Amino acid sequence: MSQTLTALSAALPVAAGWSLHSLRLRRRIEAARRDPLTGLLTRDGFAEAARRGLASIRPRAVCLIDLNKFKQINDTYGHAAGDAVIRAVGERLNEWALNNAAVVGRLGGDEFAAVAPAYSENQLTESIGSLIAELEQPVEFGEHSLTVGVAIGSVFFDPRTDQADLAQLLRVADEQMYQAKRGGATWMNAVSRTSERATVNGRRPGRRGTATTGTETAA
Repeated sequence: MSQTLTALSAALPVAAGWSLHSLRLRRRIEAARRDPLTGLLTRDGFAEAARRGLASIRPRAVCLIDLNKFKQINDTYGHAAGDAVIRAVGERLNEWALNNAAVVGRLGGDEFAAVAPAYSENQLTESIGSLIAELEQPVEFGEHSLTVGVAIGSVFFDPRTDQADLAQLLRVADEQMYQAKRGGATWMNAVSRTSERATVNGRRPGRRGTATTGTETAA
């Protein structure tokens, strides 16, 4: 009996050390999945969570969100002001996601994405409308009140009847966002899950990651 107790007491520090190591490893992995500026999921983290959401039996809307006039804010007030805007957008997106059972992430720069429940057209319209109203609230930075607009593209997906992967849905949402931006609208919803434009590296030409030369542009 005493030998058993001795062995157990010797094993406890090892087990505790392993548990602590596992906890730290999980925290590092989770931190790597989070954007340091906004706390939102990064592109890879978002993709993983979004695919799980799309695999459920409930209809979803895949949204691509882009800020308007963000470059002007950076150029006029500096990158610290731009960071303040991105941080505020992240906080507002996170709050909206919690209220709407959505998954949100920062894809890079001033580009964000979301996968949210879409039970009906009216519900989706109301949900996106509340998001736009929140995102377009001014951001206070020092003595300045910074205002940015948003352009959102979305596409409806019902796993019971539709077949499409996340990359395809994001491309379609991206096209709708681009049309909204060009037309001065805040939101456009796709009528089809089929991409209407040619893609480069899986993205609409001109978006980040599509350059075939030494330069890239962001629409």
